[in-house]
Amino acid sequence: MQTDTSHNRRTVLGNLTKERLRPRIDPSQMPSPIDVIESDKEKWEGNLFMTLPGNNPPLSTSDFTAFDQGNSSPKHVRVSTWNLPSSSHLAKECDIPLAAVFQPFADLDPREESIPVVDCGDSGPPRCEECRGYINPWCAWTAGGWRWKCNLCGHETQVLPDYFCNLDANLTRIDLPNRPELNKGTVDFVVSGKEYWAPPPLPRMNSSYFSIDPPSSQAREPRSLNCLFAFDVSLEAIRTGFLKSACDVLRGLLYGGTSLDGTQLEPSFPEGSQLAILTYDTSLHFYDLSPASSLASMIVVSDLEEVFIPLREGLFVDPWKSRTAIEGLLKALPERYLYTAIDNAALGGALLAGLASLAGRGGHIIVFQSVLPAIGPGALEPPRDQASLYGTDKERTMFLPRHQTWRDIAEECSEEGIGVSMFLGMSKPIDIGSIGIVSSTTGGELFFHPRFNPARDQHVLTSQLRRLLTRTTVYNCLLRVRCSNGLRISNYYGNFHERSVSDLDIGILDSDKAISVHIEHSRKLDAREYAFLQCAVLHTTPDGQRRVRTCNLALQVADLAANVFRYADMDAVVCHLARESMSKLTSRRMAHIREELTDRCSSILLGYRRNCAAATAASQLIIPEAFRALPVYTLAITKCKPLKGRNVSADVRNYHAQKILSMSVRATMQHLYPRLLALHDLSDDTALPDPTTGQMSFPSLMRNSHTYMEAHGVYLIDNEDLMIFWVGSSVSPQLLLDLFGVDDLLALDPNTIQLPVLHTRLSAQVRNILTHRHVQRGRTPKMLLVRQDMDGTEIEFSDMLVEDQNNAAMSYLDFLCLIHKQIDAVLTNGESLSGGPSLRGSPW
Repeated sequence: MQTDTSHNRRTVLGNLTKERLRPRIDPSQMPSPIDVIESDKEKWEGNLFMTLPGNNPPLSTSDFTAFDQGNSSPKHVRVSTWNLPSSSHLAKECDIPLAAVFQPFADLDPREESIPVVDCGDSGPPRCEECRGYINPWCAWTAGGWRWKCNLCGHETQVLPDYFCNLDANLTRIDLPNRPELNKGTVDFVVSGKEYWAPPPLPRMNSSYFSIDPPSSQAREPRSLNCLFAFDVSLEAIRTGFLKSACDVLRGLLYGGTSLDGTQLEPSFPEGSQLAILTYDTSLHFYDLSPASSLASMIVVSDLEEVFIPLREGLFVDPWKSRTAIEGLLKALPERYLYTAIDNAALGGALLAGLASLAGRGGHIIVFQSVLPAIGPGALEPPRDQASLYGTDKERTMFLPRHQTWRDIAEECSEEGIGVSMFLGMSKPIDIGSIGIVSSTTGGELFFHPRFNPARDQHVLTSQLRRLLTRTTVYNCLLRVRCSNGLRISNYYGNFHERSVSDLDIGILDSDKAISVHIEHSRKLDAREYAFLQCAVLHTTPDGQRRVRTCNLALQVADLAANVFRYADMDAVVCHLARESMSKLTSRRMAHIREELTDRCSSILLGYRRNCAAATAASQLIIPEAFRALPVYTLAITKCKPLKGRNVSADVRNYHAQKILSMSVRATMQHLYPRLLALHDLSDDTALPDPTTGQMSFPSLMRNSHTYMEAHGVYLIDNEDLMIFWVGSSVSPQLLLDLFGVDDLLALDPNTIQLPVLHTRLSAQVRNILTHRHVQRGRTPKMLLVRQDMDGTEIEFSDMLVEDQNNAAMSYLDFLCLIHKQIDAVLTNGESLSGGPSLRGSPW
């Protein structure tokens, strides 16, 4: 491996000979994503990143702290290159997709400054008269401070008298240090005017529910967040214990208590919010939870074709004022339906009931569903055998709703400012392709618990619901991304409803969700000036205040391809490619999407080769420093569950596709290339508090391949959704005793769901690592324990080893060979990247 000494460092791999099918690539010299991740952590963890333009930010996988200097933190926005190409021609030459990923409400490090809240009074925040962009640190001041020039469109806007301030000799406002909106990239503006209230939904020919009140044409007044909890009480929910688990978990999170594993639960419901409870099977059951009564009275609505709300008072209540009624109801529900014979549940009717109850104000519907909704609005039949669809044009139907009702409900909820989250605990296919569109369109989230088992899954359910209730969440959202002159937004990716070409309706938006955009040139940019992006999210906080969160970014413009590649951001590129691929599942075959991903990876490396390393031999594979790990992450996307070639159920594909579409950049990177640790090889001081500072250092990761594993070891792999402990067949009894409390591999229980608390150094280290990760993501993923060559679930572990040949796809080495062959064919013979199907069909 060779690395040059120029600013654009690059890796040179192997030679290609005409006589050889494979290029001569030394496996030990293959670019390692772990080397990239660990070197970045060493550079940035514990250090401060200053956000002014001109710096490459830390990777998303590093725990860094950022200081906002007028550019939003990389935690809030990342772009595919921090030096934008000056023209569409240069962008095409480089072939790096121009994309930005916004996570407006991302959690910040406790050491970082909180987002400032700015109240500009009744007049609201200053906005450009032309493009309606919000004032920000990159605006210029003219006319002695009486006008400001918009950095997005160049228009000059008059300053209102109550916002005026004199300028100093540098044409800077004297009050600049006291104006967060003029020196911070991310701010919250308080907006109290009616023009900022959530707009009414678009008029519809027919209402999906019955109401004695006519549809409102007025904007929605901001109010505190209301939550509706809807429980499926069918036979399946009772049989599996899903209803009882859901009721117990909710009761514990509302009022505190003790979970199954003995940990204490703190009350987690947002203060000031109200809740309602709905149960349903073949009819809808509403509950009057008025504080005046200690018992909840039930009202049954059996007409599923014309859903209506049978009560106005007592439906939504303060959980503390109605504690007796709510606790009594949650305790009684599993027993009340214990002997039910109804095996169906009208999910569509329950969602329409939630829509009817929250229309005109917005809110959050949280559903616990156990069966395929085969009755009521949107009734679905059991899905047909899907194996026959693979490889045909009908393959895309697996990712589309089978009934238009689900799309209609999703759009209505989104326009009413309502988000829908679903906990699915089923034993049979539930058609996430149909019902899941309601969550994805409204900004909600899916939680997937196939073959739900309370003993195994309830602690995970508790963790997920606690995170859902406690993370930063806003609702009634309207999002728009604005660009400076010369740029435009061509596409949006994420979970939302696109009300117009520029505005996105999002029922709820939380700290774990991200939205990405694809950017195009509309004219040539001036390399002497910055290009700008501004993401504005108009929203209502849980306590009922209307605000606008703005994230601003100034980017350098480059005339040279070398600078575009030097400041490229691989994390943003990989996240964009993953989202773009998921969005194509409804219109393209999976095999074609996988081929396109390979071509995109090759084209980026070819763009660097042609523009920055043209003098090197065509037989060498050249990889720029910024994209050292791009091939392995591209391979990982093709191996992810929505795209993998092997037979995977449609529910699993749809669940993971929706997750990837809304994941943060960090979660995406760690999902695609799971973190792998050798637990038997931890040094004595790793993951233990330092005696002097109290700080902990955590172990380095290892590459995802069995090549680097040993049969006497114990390994932990974690892809954000599932973590697996793999125990080798030759593991020492002492290691088992220190970590699991048994000294025999056969005595190890594969159904273990939590590590035992043992008074050993190794046990303390591993539990500290798990606690650290829990704090980072705010929840606990499912856990599996597998023994080498003994447990069938080992296939899940093997599939996570991205660099190996698995998931009906090639190994990392073979993928690099394929990339090498494609690029060589273009350079040597002038072929196109997409013109070599025989390469994809090669025996490796």
